[in-house]
Amino acid sequence: MEAYFRLLSRWNDKINLTALALDPISDAGLDRLFVEPLAAAQHVADSPANWFDLGSGGGSPALPLKIARPRLNLTMVESRERKAAFLREAARELGLSDIIVVTHRFEALAAQPGFAQVASLVTVRAVKVDGTLLKAGRQLLAPGGKLFLFGDHPGLDTDDFRSVHAVELLPEEPRGLIILAVSS
Repeated sequence: MEAYFRLLSRWNDKINLTALALDPISDAGLDRLFVEPLAAAQHVADSPANWFDLGSGGGSPALPLKIARPRLNLTMVESRERKAAFLREAARELGLSDIIVVTHRFEALAAQPGFAQVASLVTVRAVKVDGTLLKAGRQLLAPGGKLFLFGDHPGLDTDDFRSVHAVELLPEEPRGLIILAVSS
């Protein structure tokens, strides 16, 4: 985690990976970048399964969650080439295996035949949660798969999902995790 933080800080000086304060790191930054993904890990089995992180940006929640659950096969989807370059470098520097970085818009990726219904898990943070995102997540998820939405998302239309479960990741913190599951 420390190596990831150092790398994120160094790259964030050159390209905008996160708006969170890193030097020094704020409590909010520590919570969002590290504590929340690690708290979410308790809801994810550490077994070989396909996982997509949409709009991966600076790598959180994907990289801390990958460190905690190394057996997952992670595909980070980031449309901006410079951010995708950071993600590739981070995976290499951290020695993480079973990671692919795809430079695409998630909507276009989800519509490609080879990606339909292959993921057990899809994670999202810092991406506008709307019908387009929910449709893409649903397209990527295999039967029984779960979509993890980090943050607060009032008024979410979840009709296409079997169940919705809200999880409080940090005590006394309004943001949390919404887990949407598709039918088995």
